[in-house]
Amino acid sequence: MNYPLLDIFLTTMWFFLFVLWIMLLFRVFGDLFHDDTVGGWGKAGWSVFLIFLPFLGVFVYLIARGKGMGERQLARAQESEQHFRAYVRDAAGTEATAKTSPAEELSRLADLRQKGDLTQEEYERAKARVLA
Repeated sequence: MNYPLLDIFLTTMWFFLFVLWIMLLFRVFGDLFHDDTVGGWGKAGWSVFLIFLPFLGVFVYLIARGKGMGERQLARAQESEQHFRAYVRDAAGTEATAKTSPAEELSRLADLRQKGDLTQEEYERAKARVLA
């Protein structure tokens, strides 16, 4: 079997370039279908262009809409972060705790200290925060 080292290197390089190309194509399709500013006909047109002329389609898409790809992903990430924080606030009961009286909060802290969930130092800091 005669397969020189350079041929192995070139085969590996072409394989990774192909994988990179597939990832780029998925990224473009993902951006296209997550973008709410593009209508159905626009998405259909871009899809046909990307399917029938994939290399040219991806390069044209990146030139025409590439700058907005990062901005749209950042906006989606920020929106997801806001939803996550709202969920955590609701699950932790932060808003409900803010509506309780200081006496109820001190009672809850005393119960946590008696159960051993809070150390004396943590209890004193939380008590000072409630009374402030």
